[in-house]
Amino acid sequence: MQDAKERRALCGLNKVLGYMPAVGHALMKCFGSAAGVFQATQETLRDALGAQRDLAEQLNASLLDWADQELAGIQERGCRFIAFGDEEYPGLLAECPDPPLGLYFRSASPPTAVFDLRPCVAVVGTRDISPYGREWCRKLVGAMSEASVTPTIVSGLAFGADAVAHKTALECGLPTIGVMATGIEKIYPWQHIELAEQMVRTPGCALLTDYPLSSSPVALNFVRRNRIIAGLSRATLVIESKSKGGSLITARYANEYNRDVFALPGRAGDVRSEGCNSLIRHRMADIITDPEDLVERLGLGKPARRRKAGLEMLLKQKYGPDSPLVALGLLVKGRPGISLEEIAAETGWSWPEVMERAGRLETDGLLETDLLQRCTIPAKNT
Repeated sequence: MQDAKERRALCGLNKVLGYMPAVGHALMKCFGSAAGVFQATQETLRDALGAQRDLAEQLNASLLDWADQELAGIQERGCRFIAFGDEEYPGLLAECPDPPLGLYFRSASPPTAVFDLRPCVAVVGTRDISPYGREWCRKLVGAMSEASVTPTIVSGLAFGADAVAHKTALECGLPTIGVMATGIEKIYPWQHIELAEQMVRTPGCALLTDYPLSSSPVALNFVRRNRIIAGLSRATLVIESKSKGGSLITARYANEYNRDVFALPGRAGDVRSEGCNSLIRHRMADIITDPEDLVERLGLGKPARRRKAGLEMLLKQKYGPDSPLVALGLLVKGRPGISLEEIAAETGWSWPEVMERAGRLETDGLLETDLLQRCTIPAKNT
């Protein structure tokens, strides 16, 4: 465990050198410790920093005063600062060539219970996820939940694939870590505040960032966030990705860190699958074709064979064999991503009937609708 002076110094260094952690580690090596950096003269610091010599002026006593206030603010919010070198610092992340100098951590569990008890697997993808991507994301996370060794699902708390991965993990009883591109107290997007709070309340889950308090979600922050997702994880799964995007950056980092990368293939010409298909074509990722095969290739053992009641039987037992709710559930199962408008046109039901029946299934946890009113069956019921 780092002493108070070293923790304060690492917190200060993280503020100034968070975008260049390798420079921070080089300074620590040069001066013996993080605290030693602040004991050096400005001239010595400029020489040590080389091309970044202009940063020397910021590495002064006032930065340590800021760190004192920052650490107090973290504690007031029920969070903690995990300094590089702490026993609680995640081991896989520490092995990377550019590990963060410190991590802001919020959880109902201690860091060792979050990082040390299970392997971490990253699940990432486009924000504009398709019904195909949503269905496969649920299948893959669901299969991992039935493995001999169950992992922790790591993602970025964003719209699309990230949110599906986090929510499915919670539904299936897997812990999940949300790596943020903001300060620990700023949930982005705001629509995921409830999801983030559910994660914080659930044992084994956590929110994590290396950004100081009050940091806003500017574009550059997400690249830095993606490197932590890759560094925490034994393997990275890319669900869907356009030709450019954060998921490809995460995959690139995972490759640089010598971690496994897997990608879900898509149709040729599908813009949401261009990135995944490119990763597979350039041998930067192994192809995902079967959930159970993936589980074994991840080293999680063979999935346990759990006998589940089929959706049709579940719906008939719950609502009666002749209920229109049975027909609606089976229609959505066979047509994942079908919209409420398409359901009305196909069944001949009135709009109020469609809304009432879909709402009933959603309330009972047997149906989900997205912002575009596209319907899918939750993974736990497929």
